[in-house]
Amino acid sequence: MPVATPKQFAKMLDTAQKEGYAYPAINCSSLITINAALKGFSDSNSDGIIQFSTGAGQFASGLNNKDMVLGVHVLAEMAHLLAEKHNIFVALHTDHCQPEVAPIFLDPLITLTEERRKKGLNNLFQGHMLDASVLSLDENLSISKKYLKLCAKNEIILEVEAGVVGGEEDGAASGSDYPDDKLFTSPEDMLKVYDHLQGIGRYMFAATFGNVHGHYKPGTIKLKPDILQKGQNAVIEKYGKESKFDLVFHGGSGSPLDQIRETINYGVIKMNIDTDTQYAFTRSIADHMLKYYNGVIMVDGEIGNKKFYDTRSYLKKGENSMSKRVMQGCKDLYSSGKSLFGKI
Repeated sequence: MPVATPKQFAKMLDTAQKEGYAYPAINCSSLITINAALKGFSDSNSDGIIQFSTGAGQFASGLNNKDMVLGVHVLAEMAHLLAEKHNIFVALHTDHCQPEVAPIFLDPLITLTEERRKKGLNNLFQGHMLDASVLSLDENLSISKKYLKLCAKNEIILEVEAGVVGGEEDGAASGSDYPDDKLFTSPEDMLKVYDHLQGIGRYMFAATFGNVHGHYKPGTIKLKPDILQKGQNAVIEKYGKESKFDLVFHGGSGSPLDQIRETINYGVIKMNIDTDTQYAFTRSIADHMLKYYNGVIMVDGEIGNKKFYDTRSYLKKGENSMSKRVMQGCKDLYSSGKSLFGKI
């Protein structure tokens, strides 16, 4: 059962934290991108995380539906079936969900997991993200506590965020609309998160340290990974080593490798990768179209070449190219060769 059970997912996170590596969390929006993620993890002998956003759900449900819950449900079920053919573990997770959307997105998905559990089946999702960072920290923690309780009842790990990740990703907040202090989570804020959420259930924490969604030219983004270290130290000093956060790195595409690996030293066990995998997928298709232009287009009354405009011919290239970028993510995060499949 390569889609991890709740206990197996918890063990994955514990092991990553203990041994000093992190899992690539790959955003997917289709059958092909799910297969690309699975191929990348398998070829790296790495466990990993596949995640879906509200926008991916709308896309996957079809243009006549645009139903984010239906689409994400379909994607998750496909992932469960496909993962059975791979000898690595994957966990399924949802990405940014704003508080106003949570009742119509997270609530139905949590209910679907409840229904599966009543039948003795594995959770539909092992993790969900509630991104209430647009609210004040007090309001954020209030709604986070509510969803943490709901998730804990079903052995789902909730991901919360304090501080705003810059840029834009499927409707996520843009840092240009917020003062600089919102882009950096303070040690005091990290302590407050722990104070309010401890003892309710297991959660991951996306603390912000200048990270930005999207891809930017080198030198444009100034990350401050030591913010994570300072926050972790503040919590550990007050509550002990067992209080160490399982941290999440958002907006990792294009970040310098040394800073990515520095964050692992401070407790990051999950890094979201979306922009880079999107580009890898599309670039290979663009290459195909440019190379075989006269075959994919019926130019000047010609008939083209079916083997070049057959969608499989270029989508397979997209899958392969994206899987290689997933493998690079595994290498960067030190998860290559460390699958727990068959060990737990």
